[in-house]
Amino acid sequence: MDWSKTKTIFIVVFSILNIFLYSLYLNQHTEAQNVQVARKASIEDLMKQENITYNLPQVVKNDFSYISADMKSFSQDELDLLEDQSILIEDDTRIESEMEVPVSIRNAKGDPHFTDFLAKYVWGGAEYELWEVDEEDRKAIFFQKVDGEPIFYSPNATLIIYWDDNFEVTHYEQRMLEKFSSDNLKKEVLTQDEAVGSLATRGFLKQDSKVLKVTPGYSSLVQLTETQVFAPTWNIRVELKDGTIENHFINAIEGKVIEFQFEKVEEEELEEAEDEKE
Repeated sequence: MDWSKTKTIFIVVFSILNIFLYSLYLNQHTEAQNVQVARKASIEDLMKQENITYNLPQVVKNDFSYISADMKSFSQDELDLLEDQSILIEDDTRIESEMEVPVSIRNAKGDPHFTDFLAKYVWGGAEYELWEVDEEDRKAIFFQKVDGEPIFYSPNATLIIYWDDNFEVTHYEQRMLEKFSSDNLKKEVLTQDEAVGSLATRGFLKQDSKVLKVTPGYSSLVQLTETQVFAPTWNIRVELKDGTIENHFINAIEGKVIEFQFEKVEEEELEEAEDEKE
């Protein structure tokens, strides 16, 4: 056997095979890019047809992954450091605080302003950000943050402040998470554009609406005893034609649209508190 010729044949065959595989890869890569471009174009066309305004800078999240946290157990000793309030701890994890003297939160314009109150009267107040002000019920809802991003609608990471008709805080309720950790596993996540496009193609974005803001955060996925797991989540805030504001949430890894039941949870907790008093 002429090994020299055989070796040459093998080299030629493998070279041809490599060229074939590389060309196959290029074709598949090009097709995938074309599909992505076509899909993006179709979404843009859909939004244009529905007159949906979306023109926002990109928010890039390279560290978007699942996180876990434990419920914080409050101690009376640490809460004694907070001034001018009477604090009751429920189940070690829930604070019910009554202000000894109502505290004004009215700013120079006459609107509620909470920064000073959070800093002085709330344990870890800087870890919360304002989500909603309900002037009719005179309350404000705050979500706890992790790495600067809010945890959306988790009863275990929420602060609710109540005030009277003089804009003076009378009491508040608080729960908190601690010992945050990330799974550090690299996963494909929806980009901001993909999240908005997904909502548009599913019909969640109404005709003549405007996307005001897209915000990264987290939403509750599962609770294991005292530990909870949270999924990376996009919040898409939209203004409808009549001026109404809607908030949509989409799991950035699974792509599922999330509908929260926060008000229902609040009602159940209120009923439980009333039953205990009886």
